[in-house]
Amino acid sequence: MSSSFRIVNGRVYDPLHDIDGVVQDICVKDGKIVADLPEDVPSIDVKGMIVMPGGVDMHSHIAGGKVNLSRKLQPEENRFDYLPKTSITRSGTGGTSPSTFATGYRYALMGYTTAMEAAAPPLSARHVIEELHDTPILDSGYFMVLSDNLMLFQLLKEGRKEEFKQAVAWYFNAGRAYAPKLVNPGCGQTWKHRNKQIVNLDDNVDHFDITPRKIIEGLVGAANDLGLPHPAHIHCNNLGIAGNYQTTLDTMRTVSGQRVHLTHIQFHSYRGKWGGKHLSAAVDITDYVNSHPEVSVDVGQVMFGNATGMTADAPLAWMLRNISKNKWVNCDIENESGCGIVPIVYEPDNYVHALQWGIGLEIFLLMQDPWRMALTTDHPNGGSFLNYPRLIRLLMDRQFRNEEIKSVNQKAIQNTILLDDLDREYTLQEIAIITRAAPAKILGLKEKGHLGPGADADITVYVEQDNKEEMFATPRYVFKDGRLIIQDGDFISDHEGKFIYVEPDYDPTIEDTLRPFFEDYYTIAFDNYAVGDQYLHRHQVIPTRDQLAVAS
Repeated sequence: MSSSFRIVNGRVYDPLHDIDGVVQDICVKDGKIVADLPEDVPSIDVKGMIVMPGGVDMHSHIAGGKVNLSRKLQPEENRFDYLPKTSITRSGTGGTSPSTFATGYRYALMGYTTAMEAAAPPLSARHVIEELHDTPILDSGYFMVLSDNLMLFQLLKEGRKEEFKQAVAWYFNAGRAYAPKLVNPGCGQTWKHRNKQIVNLDDNVDHFDITPRKIIEGLVGAANDLGLPHPAHIHCNNLGIAGNYQTTLDTMRTVSGQRVHLTHIQFHSYRGKWGGKHLSAAVDITDYVNSHPEVSVDVGQVMFGNATGMTADAPLAWMLRNISKNKWVNCDIENESGCGIVPIVYEPDNYVHALQWGIGLEIFLLMQDPWRMALTTDHPNGGSFLNYPRLIRLLMDRQFRNEEIKSVNQKAIQNTILLDDLDREYTLQEIAIITRAAPAKILGLKEKGHLGPGADADITVYVEQDNKEEMFATPRYVFKDGRLIIQDGDFISDHEGKFIYVEPDYDPTIEDTLRPFFEDYYTIAFDNYAVGDQYLHRHQVIPTRDQLAVAS
């Protein structure tokens, strides 16, 4: 295909530019969308079809050590789900933790062109970057787990705020990360020493005179002070614990007025005791988010079927293992974090599973501003990303949703407001927002999630169908960087996506503070810790707020 072409006669959904189903042309040149092209360039006629930007998944676990552990723990998934090698694509294995090749291809087959790895400690950076480079088609980056980092704990304990911020910036440069990730802040350290779960943001972290609240304040403040394109990305304390909605509200109030993103919010919206009445706290959580424009969320929808608990929240992994009695693995990453892997099967007849499913739907239906919300399943924790088309149908088709509500554990559903026959049905424009425009905007990726001049030419074309699950599962065309990748469900070409990261400015004298700690406590030498340029292939540095100001 020519490097310049025009997509004509499609119904375009581009929420960033308030284009809501307007028939217009999309012009592409050298991998970018442009305002216009000469009349004689090649064209692709998509009359009657739906044109959207490529999908953006802002929270998915797809690369690194924990994903590899999951693949090893569940070899039976590979036996029954594999992708054969073709003349264009490479072979891969599927399941809830697909191989790198299968991950990229299956995202692309749904029209997704960008996905962010949701959690990795700095020591895993090389592994994550290598796997993301090996994941075809997708542009990707990763969020760096810093909420159980012992070096940062020491600086917080001693009240060295400026050095703390400089150290965070140094870690980002060393690990080529995109955003700071907080996972059950402070709890991994205490659990490792005493097998005790911190339940209050003001509980003390073992061996450090700090609290989860102090960690949250420190990392949210540092991300905003450094002008990172995406704010601190928080997995709140007490995930999955009945009554945890109070901790979630407390977390948001702690950093009120500052930009912050709360991830897989469904898992943090529970009140009371399991089996009790009125267990859903979706109304409480969405009321707060709706009235605080500085807060964004992704949902982490539970979908019935196979899933895998995969988390840097080691106490949670241990709890899930005790509940499921399933095989399990947990590991520690020195001075930085931990992770746990537990296979899960979500059953519609199971009270807790049905309640989690219902609470996720409540959040989708109660959120007033789709621009501050992203569609996710916390892949593979709430279910595979392959469930996205079905989830979209649940949001767009009220009749289908009500039928599904009747088919699951009714005792659980009675503890939600879903039996009130909520009449909201998402429009195609709103789906384009929560799967494309909003995730890109929340991430600060100005070249993603829209179809205006200057955007990456990541474009998905769907044939409109009444069954929205079928429609969003099988796009007619998928373009990546202006290159036709998929046509009628078949791969036309393969493609290497970009690795994206930030390089916030920092004072190099912070290295004099960090070096002794590394020499005393790390098994890797300080001078060997940073990820070298040799690990970077096709990549893009996204500027911080201050760097943008200097450039302008």
